[in-house]
Amino acid sequence: MNPNGSSVALSVVIIGRNEGSRLVRCLRSVQAIRGVRGTIEIIYVDSDSKDGSAERARGLGAQVIVVHPQRPSAALGRNAGWRAAKAPVVLFLDGDTILDPDFVASALPLLKDPNVAVVWGHRRELHPEASIYNRVLDLDWIYPPGPSAFCGGDALMRRAALEEVNGFDESLIAGEEPELCQRLRTLNYRIEHIDQPMTLHDLAITRWEQYWRRAERAGHAYAEVAARFRNSDYPLWSAEARRNWIHAAILILAIPGGIAAAVVLESLWPLLLPIAFYLALIVRTARRVEWKDPSPVTRLLYGVHSHLQQIPILFGQLGFYRDRRAGRRRRLIEYK
Repeated sequence: MNPNGSSVALSVVIIGRNEGSRLVRCLRSVQAIRGVRGTIEIIYVDSDSKDGSAERARGLGAQVIVVHPQRPSAALGRNAGWRAAKAPVVLFLDGDTILDPDFVASALPLLKDPNVAVVWGHRRELHPEASIYNRVLDLDWIYPPGPSAFCGGDALMRRAALEEVNGFDESLIAGEEPELCQRLRTLNYRIEHIDQPMTLHDLAITRWEQYWRRAERAGHAYAEVAARFRNSDYPLWSAEARRNWIHAAILILAIPGGIAAAVVLESLWPLLLPIAFYLALIVRTARRVEWKDPSPVTRLLYGVHSHLQQIPILFGQLGFYRDRRAGRRRRLIEYK
């Protein structure tokens, strides 16, 4: 029995905005959960969809909460969901995911330890073959199991811990999960990543513009979260944000540097140096991620991605600081 007097064993909070058939697929995967004793309540929080998502969720028996935020964010939707939930344990899902039916049963035993606040498993792409972007970004989801600094949007959380830190920060348009985990860790809670399939994700990136905007959003999150924690005892993403500035600057300046050297030396050979430099970086990264994927081609493509993304990430950081100086608050950066 939880503190609210309810016998609900698990609350599942799904957030979405115009997910359409993906949301139906997600809801049905939740209905297929195995190994949980007691009632499972399903809450869908809709961020003002225009495609009938709320009606579809009601038709499948979910409790629906519709929010009409002036500034939509995942954090706002998740907070609305868990605050309405009745169970002591809350599973958060994005509406474009498919839940593995055995994840919850595998994760729940870890929450018997009162120091564990969050448990998450493996998220992988549903259609890595659909585009080169899906193929390489699939590897971004892969982390080694064990204690971790943060989780993603899909995770099983202890409700009491959420109450203790007042949930997600609704002022963030991205990076809300690591920011939450950082506050939990300051209270000596642990975040555990288990070696268990958790969700399949439908990234659905097929165009360069989508790829750029997704990376730009990551850069905005780096800058905003790093700025918030910079003067605290537990800085978060400050090192990552600083490395991005250096990394992107080197990548951008390598080509004009090679051209300048070719002019000074009156030779074409210096023009090959940036190409050799880029190739060396790509190959080094591909070797470092051998544990993630057996395919050399996929790893080389991932090497390209891991460096190429630094440029839109830098643009995202610059956008955050530009908006802050102008006194503006950036709206949600959507890529779908």
